Amino acid sequence: MSLSDCVQAIIQLLQEHGIVPESAKDVVKTLQVPADQVAALTEECQSLPSVEISKLDLQWVQVLGEGWATPLYGFMREREYLQSLHFGCLVDDCVGDNFRSGVINQSVPIVLPVSTEDKERLLDASSIALNFDGKPVAVLRSPEFFEHRKEERVSRQFGLSHPDHPYIKMINESGDWLCGGDLQVLERITWNDGLDQYRLTPNQLRDRFRELGADAVFAFQLRNPIHNGHALLMQDTRRRLLERGYKNPTLLLHPLGGWTKDDDVPLPVRMEQHKAVLSEGVLDPESTVMAIFPSPMMYAGPTEVQWHCKTRMVAGANFYIVGRDPAGMPHPETKKDIYEPTHGRKVLGMAPGLNSLEIVPFRVAAYNTKLGKMDFFDPEKKDDFLFISGTKMRGFARSGELPPDGFMAPSAWKVLAEFYQKLAAGQQ
Repeated sequence: MSLSDCVQAIIQLLQEHGIVPESAKDVVKTLQVPADQVAALTEECQSLPSVEISKLDLQWVQVLGEGWATPLYGFMREREYLQSLHFGCLVDDCVGDNFRSGVINQSVPIVLPVSTEDKERLLDASSIALNFDGKPVAVLRSPEFFEHRKEERVSRQFGLSHPDHPYIKMINESGDWLCGGDLQVLERITWNDGLDQYRLTPNQLRDRFRELGADAVFAFQLRNPIHNGHALLMQDTRRRLLERGYKNPTLLLHPLGGWTKDDDVPLPVRMEQHKAVLSEGVLDPESTVMAIFPSPMMYAGPTEVQWHCKTRMVAGANFYIVGRDPAGMPHPETKKDIYEPTHGRKVLGMAPGLNSLEIVPFRVAAYNTKLGKMDFFDPEKKDDFLFISGTKMRGFARSGELPPDGFMAPSAWKVLAEFYQKLAAGQQ
């Protein structure tokens, strides 16, 4: 019997006695050190060579530290980077015997860029302190440096290399070397913006679902305000899960909370809008867990949507709602969609390493003028439907004009309208 077979036999035995989760993949790999080790590690940082990291890098430290990128041990070394970039997943020794599947989806590289000057200075270091605003936040052990071939990276990750794509722009402006290594995060990353209570880790979310007695968890990733068409899809998903025999399907309403491009609605405004949707009962607060997903937004289309899906699987979801053109954006030059709008859904249906999650396809919703509410679009009654684009919605908000009744919960619309009116007045 091979070592892997022995491991699986032990796992099965432990499962039968209720000692481990259903799958070894259910183990979340967190990289934050235990509380009793923080002081010693902080003291060690004073004697280590250090590198100052950016706010974007710190968001990736949070993602890694909390276990969203399970089973990564830290920022990617070259071997992991190549597997992610070329295969969209981790295989071989990047996975290890503690995971049943030989393939773990990891469609986006998680890397730490450094300058040539820093690389030369740190080349012989066995450990490096990562500092943010001059304070140590993590230690990188046994660092490995390799060339940051930016054009190759962005062409594979985004399918284009246009310098005005906002995330590509940040990559092009970052260091010419990548530094991988095992990460030890000193303390949990907090942002002190009044929203930290919503930044639940994967393990905290799993605990919350257990407390609620959820027998199915369906996740909805979003970076935009919620209108009643989105709510309709979430309501319909819960209804269908109940019809399938689930007793308490629970929604993970999971807005992205990392970096977003300048013209996206800021996280605090989105959170206020989402809370208004819940308080009006458009979504059931009793069967909804709202939390912030700490990842930056990359706008990498079907490549990135796999990352969005994988992380919700890590957090305990077993159903994932995917929309039109997920993680997409208009081309910086042509203004047309960079990615074919249905490809995100199609890719998720066949992506390696996401087998334990069922994909719930997005049904197109529009405003039904006959019913006076958002409804699933019926091509045979297309004249009854009005499509309200994001541009049109923003125009309503800026001008103070109300959208049609039933488009968005009134208090949620008020949050959005006030934001855009302040923006138009130069107060944001």
